[in-house]
Formats: sequence, structure tokens, C-alpha cells
Amino acid sequence: MIMETSSSVVSEFEGTLLKDPDPFSYFMLVAFEASGLIRFALLLILWPVIRLLDALGFGDAGLNMMIFVATAGLRMIEIESVARAVLPKFYMDDIDMEAWRVFSSCDKRVVVTKTPRVLVERFVKEHLRADEVIGSELLVNRFGFATGFVQGDFASIFSRAAKMFVDEKPTLGLGRASDSSFLSLCKEQMHPPFITNLKHHHDHQVLRPLPVIFHDGRLVKRPTPSTALLILLWMPLGILLAVIRIVIGLILPMWAIPYMSRIFGGKIIVKGKPPPPVSGSSTGVLFVCTHRTLMDPVVLSTVLRRKIPAVTYSISRLSEILSPIPTVRLTRIRDVDAEKIKRELSNGDLVVCPEGTTCREPFLLRFSALFAELTDRIVPVAMNYRVGFFHATTARGWKGLDPMFFFMNPRPVYEVTFLNQLPVEATCSSGKSPHDVANYVQRILAATLGFECTNFTRKDKYRVLAGNDGTVSYTSFVDQIKKVVSTFIH
Repeated sequence: MIMETSSSVVSEFEGTLLKDPDPFSYFMLVAFEASGLIRFALLLILWPVIRLLDALGFGDAGLNMMIFVATAGLRMIEIESVARAVLPKFYMDDIDMEAWRVFSSCDKRVVVTKTPRVLVERFVKEHLRADEVIGSELLVNRFGFATGFVQGDFASIFSRAAKMFVDEKPTLGLGRASDSSFLSLCKEQMHPPFITNLKHHHDHQVLRPLPVIFHDGRLVKRPTPSTALLILLWMPLGILLAVIRIVIGLILPMWAIPYMSRIFGGKIIVKGKPPPPVSGSSTGVLFVCTHRTLMDPVVLSTVLRRKIPAVTYSISRLSEILSPIPTVRLTRIRDVDAEKIKRELSNGDLVVCPEGTTCREPFLLRFSALFAELTDRIVPVAMNYRVGFFHATTARGWKGLDPMFFFMNPRPVYEVTFLNQLPVEATCSSGKSPHDVANYVQRILAATLGFECTNFTRKDKYRVLAGNDGTVSYTSFVDQIKKVVSTFIH
């Protein structure tokens, strides 16, 4: 179907733009990321009741229960933070691309949802390019806490949609036939599954949803009821396993760790040929790595079977204490940091991650050019990892728990690919600018991993995920304890 020149579309969100008609897993994400394990477990316990209400024809009552359990008593700023940093990734993974192609072919795009608007609006407007979002509205008390209730009933959502098109009916309505009363407002209706012809596909293959480059949150998989139950059952065993793995990493020599990691479920895949250790009076090799988790330098040292100092900036003091390798904390003052790196290289090899922060998606952030100014002995190393349950990075939470969450995964896998040392003609010694060298290293690492280069920086990431510029400030011991507790209980 090809739309007329000036057209409008009203689409349901769940079950239409999203493949899954059940919003339960997204409320589970809100419960876990904005609150903690107790609320997460409580909502899962109530899932059979919610399903029963839906089967008896009281689906709105079940939705009200989900909203109340997931949001009651939470600060709105926390709910907004989850909507900004966590939910977009999971929404994007569930997008029905055929529905998106029809939706994007219209000039004016409106999305209708029974889910609280605050949880949907950012994703729908920024990534799906919608003009308006009509959803339920969470009631907030004067102290900024969500009450768990929504304003009015869900029928009012469709009446608000009707008011938007008083002068002219929408050209097209997309939604489930059994649950979308707003469709009667539209000149034409379409129901899932959507089938678009080849010409339409060709015309719109360039226009795709804006990709999610930055996202936060600890959960790797969307917590459907079965997945959420598995996570809860695994959690005690995962914590015990993580403690054992960390203790082993601290007490064993580097050469023994690869053998022990296999026994406890870990796996490291090595490609390429690493350079030999520094000999004589020559300066050390600078290993330039992509930055996926704080474990990157540790895994590199494990592969090389010797402790290579790592340049760090924003890791927590606890992570430094638990680190089995030496760490060199930078200040972000260019001259001071340059002297620190030169001093370390004069003593031996060094690891640096010039992105300055981690990125989970298949993108590389802009490389700082500082490393290229300080040495010509540069060995690019492509790092990547796979985990099953928990992400080992965070922008909103406490970074001190990053190692714990990484080792709580049943079978964490790391891939380390050594590239050849840069030839002299590709370094600053041949007259190339530091920026040219940094960009070249970024490109060859991206090509090795099948990633895409970007110009985004650490500040861009933290502005999206945490609403700040990523500046690290001192955190007292008491505040650190509070962060640990709030991760699991709220």
C-alpha cells in the first residue's frame, strides 16, 4: 500500500508496533531497574492473577495492577530515568519492522497506548519519529512520588485520540481488531500481521528507526515471566559463583587463571598473535583496546599471562581494590595524564581504552588521540564479550558492582583479537596527526568486530543515560553501601 501525499496514521503501540501485545515484561524492567529485587519478585508472583483477570475479560484491571506494583512509591525522576536509559533497547528489539514501514510512510504519526505515557514517549518520538503519543497518565503526589494510579480510565485515551482529529479523520489506523476502538476514527484500517509489497519496502528501506546506541540497566534479556523466574532462581547461586570467581582471580597467578576459568564456566577466545614481553631497555607496548566492560584489561592480562597495568578513569575504588592488575587513574588533565602514561610505558607494557567509557552496542565511540602522541609501539586489540543474564556496566548505578554482575553470569565469554602492531608509516613518526592515527585505529578495530564507528563521546553517553556529563565525584563509604542495598532492595 502506498500512502497519499499528505497522510496521517494512528497506531497502537503494544501488539502492533511492538510484536508482543503484553506489556508485563516492560513493567518488570521498571520494577527491577527503578526499585529492586523485592518489587521485581512481587510483580512476578502476581503474574498468574494478572493473567487470570485478562482471561476473565478484566484486562484493564490487570494492567492497573501492573502499573501500581511497578511504580507506586517510586520517584518520578527514577521512572523517567528507566524510560530514558533502559526501555528503548528492549522496545527496539521487539519492533515489528513491517508495521514500522507502514507507520513511517505517513506524514503525521500518532501512537496510542494504555501504558503510562512517560514510559513510552521518549522512545516513540526519538526512535520511531512519532509526532504525538497518547497514553495513560501516572498520578504524582506533591513530593514527586508516583502513586501507582493513573488519571481517569483507559477509555479516555481513545477519546483524546479522537479530539486530535476533529477536522479530518486519520488516513490510516493500525491496531489489533479486538482491542483498538480508535480504529473506527480512521478512513482505513490495518491489523497485524502486516505485509508490505516489495515496492514499498524498496522505497522505505533507507528510513529505519533511529538505532539505540546507548542503553543502561543490568538485565540482558527482557524479563518475560519465565525469564524473570529463571533470574530469581539463579541469583543466589550466581552471587556465590561470582564470589568464588573473584577470589580465585585474586589469589591465583595469571598463568593459572585461564585453566580455572574453564572449570567455573568462563571462556576466553583468542585470535591473532600477541607480541612478546618487553626485553632490554626498550619502551613498552601500548595495547589499544575497544572498551566493552571494566574486565577488558584484566582479560587481556589473563591472555598474555602477565599483569599489564591499565589506564582507568571512572572505575570505583572497590573495583580498583579487587583488580588483580595494577591500575593507573587518570585525571582528565591532558599534560598530567600524558606524563603518567609516558612513565608507565618506560617501565613496560600498558593497556588503554581510548573510548573513555564502555559501549554495549556494535558501535565504537570516538577515540581520544592522546595515546597516539605518546608512542609508536601501538598494538590494537579488539575486545568483545557475551553474557546471558547481567550486564557488567552501568551509568546510573554503582560501578563497584560491575565485577560482581559480570561474574554472576553462568557462562561469560570474552573474545580477544590481536591485530598487528601499527607500522611506522601509520604512526605520528611518519608525520601523521594524532587524530588521524586514532581514527585509523578506530576504523580497523571496528572492521575487525563488524562494528560501526561513531563520533559520540563519553559525555554524549552520560547525557543520554544519566542526565549528566559523566564527571566522577567522590562518594562516601556510607553512600556506597546505600547504592549496593538499593540495587537489590528499594
